[in-house]
Amino acid sequence: MRTDGHDLRHHGDAEVRDDGSALVDLAVNVRADTPPEWLRTHIAASLSSLAAYPDGRAARAAVAARHGLRPEQVLLTAGAAEAFVLLARALKVRRPVVVHPQFTEPEAALRDAGHSVDRVLLRAADGFRLDPAAVPEDADLVVVGNPTNPTSVLHPAATLAGLARPGRFLVVDEAFMDAVPGEREALADRTDVPGLIVLRSLTKTWGLAGLRIGYVLAAPETIGDLERAQPLWPVSTPALAAAEACVSPRALAEAAHAAHRVAADRVHLLAGLAEFSPAGLTVAGPAEAPFVLIRLPEAPTVRHRLRSLGYAVRRGDTFPGLDDQWLRLAVRDRGTTDGFLTALRRAIPA
Repeated sequence: MRTDGHDLRHHGDAEVRDDGSALVDLAVNVRADTPPEWLRTHIAASLSSLAAYPDGRAARAAVAARHGLRPEQVLLTAGAAEAFVLLARALKVRRPVVVHPQFTEPEAALRDAGHSVDRVLLRAADGFRLDPAAVPEDADLVVVGNPTNPTSVLHPAATLAGLARPGRFLVVDEAFMDAVPGEREALADRTDVPGLIVLRSLTKTWGLAGLRIGYVLAAPETIGDLERAQPLWPVSTPALAAAEACVSPRALAEAAHAAHRVAADRVHLLAGLAEFSPAGLTVAGPAEAPFVLIRLPEAPTVRHRLRSLGYAVRRGDTFPGLDDQWLRLAVRDRGTTDGFLTALRRAIPA
């Protein structure tokens, strides 16, 4: 789907399919060392139950408990992407607004459902920070990511909560929030924000993109509307097992440790990227997610040269609000980052 020259259906996995499968992957924002062995074992144990239809009650209750909510405030989905489709089909809205640059699937789903979508474009000169005044007052659906893909900006919770209005749905995509130490600025546990809908993904931190598991947190009546738009048994038994496991105390402790490790690895990446500032490389930020957004001259040439050197990075020009001078880089371990920085020195034109 192309809108104003932006391919809304292009995602990072396109960089590492087919002839890109052998490349070092800095294009996809899934943690590289996942899923851990204990989680693989837990999911595998669920395969003995495949003859029965999936029963999501236990997983739904576990997710609700993790956020201090009731099960009727939770909807399990086949990844956060399914949630965007459900929102677009089930919610009765007149003027949906998507804050960009951000993950493009929300707008694509809204357009597929027949909605006319307005955009609020954040500016690099402002650090891609949200100005609430830029959101039209009559918008009855506002979609924003936090932390935002691809800018890595973490918006203050108070700023986002301030967007709530009577008669407005406020959709906050928190797919990467568990990669933020302490999950500061999260809204997932809030019940005092009218119209709030929070989306979470379990595929990023736990390396489960192929399993498809995520969830929606919202008022019971909103959850009911979304659930009626779902097909029967939308989440498989292995995905339900993963959901229950990934919100267990053990998993939450492991995710918290991973978030601190990612933050340290991001500092290492940013320090290495600073070396290239004389070549015109700038970093959007401050970066708070497991990826960073950079701008540099001749970025398309650099991206293609990096591929020839064995590294895949995410092109930025498919995101509304960005052009082809932007690239997104996943945060990896220090060894991988050092190898990438060596390749980047060779890829940047002299």
